[in-house]
Amino acid sequence: MKEFYKQILENNKQWVESKLATDENFFADLAKGQNPPLLWIGCSDSRVPANEIIGAKPGEVFVHRNIANMIVHSDMNMLSVLDYAVNVLKVKHVIVCGHYGCGGVKAAMGNSSIGIIDNWIRHIKDVYRLHKDYLDSIQDETERFNTFVEINVKEQVFDLSKTSIVQGAWKNGQDLMIHGWVYGLNSGYVTDLEVNISSNTELDEVYQLKF
Repeated sequence: MKEFYKQILENNKQWVESKLATDENFFADLAKGQNPPLLWIGCSDSRVPANEIIGAKPGEVFVHRNIANMIVHSDMNMLSVLDYAVNVLKVKHVIVCGHYGCGGVKAAMGNSSIGIIDNWIRHIKDVYRLHKDYLDSIQDETERFNTFVEINVKEQVFDLSKTSIVQGAWKNGQDLMIHGWVYGLNSGYVTDLEVNISSNTELDEVYQLKF
């Protein structure tokens, strides 16, 4: 345990030195502020690093991560990140990125109690319930799992678009687009699910807020 801890501290020193070797002002420039064009909402899974997947540098991606990349309308953590990204940083894109093999999504397909996380998994189970007939019709378990991952991302994109934060930005004429992706752990590639929303007119009327 101690050796691992010492090693990650050493890794930090080596990383700093490597950055300064190519640009002596690297950290001085970073300290001046951030202006990222993108908010990434992804899964907490350690195998899904936002910056590395898209080849982004520090300062180019604002990130929020939770179990199974969920948009829960009462989650003040997520809403605070979203509000800051949209209204202060003025990001132009928000990507909700799930990944195949997601443990949270898999857990939502079963009935085993894991612990306090059961309360979070319940939100994912609600997504399954909405699409139960279709998902249950898929006989192959792996295909059903992968399809559920994709459906979950699409539902989160729509839930994100339903927030007053996003709709308020659109009402003010802000250039903002929401996207849904899935990352392949075994390939490294992302799949654009082609659910791209840039106006609340793409939502059911009941969700279109009037300001």
